[in-house]
Amino acid sequence: MRFIDEAVVTVKAGDGGNGIASFRREKYVPRGGPDGGDGGKGGDVYVIAEDNTNTLVDYRYTRRHDAMRAENGHSRNCSGKGSDDLYLPVPVGTTVVDTETDEVLGDLIEIGQTLLIAKGGDGGLGNTHFKSSTNQAPRKATSGFEGELKVLKFELKVVADVGLIGLPNAGKSTFIRQVSAARPKVADYPFTTLVPNLGVVDIGRHRSFVMADIPGLIEGASEGAGLGIRFLKHVARTRRLLHLVDVKPVDGSDPVQNARVILNELERFSPELANLPQILVLNKIDQVNEEDLNELCTHIVAELGWTGIVFRTATLTGEGVDAVKYHLMNEIEREREREIEDPIFAEAQKERFERLEAEVRLNTEAQREAYRAARRAAREGLDLSDFDGDDDDGVEVVYVP
Repeated sequence: MRFIDEAVVTVKAGDGGNGIASFRREKYVPRGGPDGGDGGKGGDVYVIAEDNTNTLVDYRYTRRHDAMRAENGHSRNCSGKGSDDLYLPVPVGTTVVDTETDEVLGDLIEIGQTLLIAKGGDGGLGNTHFKSSTNQAPRKATSGFEGELKVLKFELKVVADVGLIGLPNAGKSTFIRQVSAARPKVADYPFTTLVPNLGVVDIGRHRSFVMADIPGLIEGASEGAGLGIRFLKHVARTRRLLHLVDVKPVDGSDPVQNARVILNELERFSPELANLPQILVLNKIDQVNEEDLNELCTHIVAELGWTGIVFRTATLTGEGVDAVKYHLMNEIEREREREIEDPIFAEAQKERFERLEAEVRLNTEAQREAYRAARRAAREGLDLSDFDGDDDDGVEVVYVP
């Protein structure tokens, strides 16, 4: 199954049924009055979060979803049958955005959570409603109201407490395989992982957290290089970033420079994201001689000017991995407890994640538009670097794709 984390869909709620104008006619009832019933209510459209899917691929192929129209009213003051509501299943972690207003309609972060995205139209009124002392035989009835029509964007972000970041082949997939039941593909070449992978890290009875393995970033990712920042948005919901650095890359590159590449790309993509608490993991220590290991790790930390927490691991053998996962569990539990006990802290956390979500969405769209502009320029043989948008005489120039 393909991993699709964005989809644009059109939803149409059901139209309301029409009211009717009818009159009571029965034997031995000489003065029958109006008895036209109301139309039924059109079906609403909801999205519902389910745990049996982790992709929006279905909405790439079926982009239009309509609820049924309600029945018209009937005689004898019988209302028409309302149509059933339409429920669209989406993965947990889906954000619904109105493409016309850019308004975020809601986030679905819990299994079974529902969100109304299009309201069905009310039914029309039958002629019974228009009866009065001066109009005892009304022939007026109203039509049902139309259901809402919306073009919406579904954005999937994995719901995880910890996000793994690092260059390709830093050992992220091997790490998540060591600490959880997740089984991402592992190989000795870059970009083995092409989609995010989730794993539940089980520490003990009633103690667990969710970790996300994000496909590797490279230098220039914020400008579209490699996999770009397509999947970087998936760390927007995390509480901690686990930054894995290969202490002795097989290509002979400098681990300090490799770490700076990731830090720079985070800062360029989203300063708010770069400010998330990070833990540095110096990985693949089994590839270094014991007498040189301490000097090498000390050098990397000093060159980075790192003042935070540092761990040393060998994910292939599992050395040092338990210390990392227990530390993460303790940190996450402390943060969860503080959010429960301190409403001010909980509100600050909520506001921080909202800012992060907004910044990530804005920057992702900006990067996407820049990439499209570059593609258009390439097709038309233009070099955008030669233009600054303004002519020397002060006349504004608008370049139409």
